[in-house]
Amino acid sequence: MTNYREIAWQGLWKNNPGLVQLLGLCPLLAVTATVTNALGLGVATLLVLVGSNLLVSLVRNFVPKEIRIPVFVMIIAALVTCVQLLINAYAYGLYLSLGIFLPLIVTNCVIIGRAEAFASRNNVSSAAFDGLMMGLGFTAILVVLGAVREVLGQGTLFDGAELLLGDWASALTIQVFQLDSHFLIAMLPPGAFIAMGLLIALKNVIDAKLESRQPKQQSEAIARARITKVS
Repeated sequence: MTNYREIAWQGLWKNNPGLVQLLGLCPLLAVTATVTNALGLGVATLLVLVGSNLLVSLVRNFVPKEIRIPVFVMIIAALVTCVQLLINAYAYGLYLSLGIFLPLIVTNCVIIGRAEAFASRNNVSSAAFDGLMMGLGFTAILVVLGAVREVLGQGTLFDGAELLLGDWASALTIQVFQLDSHFLIAMLPPGAFIAMGLLIALKNVIDAKLESRQPKQQSEAIARARITKVS
């Protein structure tokens, strides 16, 4: 029986592709100068992840093992092309902003990794849910990193939201604080590496605290069981 709760926990936190597996770092660090760019690439990656996992799971029993990787890449490339054309048609500004990193989703190790490690070995519903959770986990890291860099770099949030949602979304831009000039290091690659390192460190601290609580809970449960047995 599929454990959807465990799949969600793995994708969103425990085995997060950005924080733990450290996959897809090139687009993760390159396009997260603003929340808008991060969200746009995250949604595009999520759609490709869900679609590729679903299709790979459907054809897994019909594809010889010797050619499974080329077949998976063809499926991913077809889906990326569809997503790229949709963004080009309905969010042209975002399409220009993301640039080469949009078609490079084809080479994203997160997608091919989930197709090979999970979708090719599980049923359709499990594979699609895994793609959704991994996509949400990856998108969440993109958005958090984009928010940190945008706030520190230019003092705003959701700047350029109209590129993703249309002209009406220009009202969504929030001026967190006023800067006389942009804090360039936060908007350049070095700032992305520093912010990513801090996020990974924060996750490790949280995991360490969670693990430190588990032995106490287990020892208390054992002690109670022994007392109950003696009585």
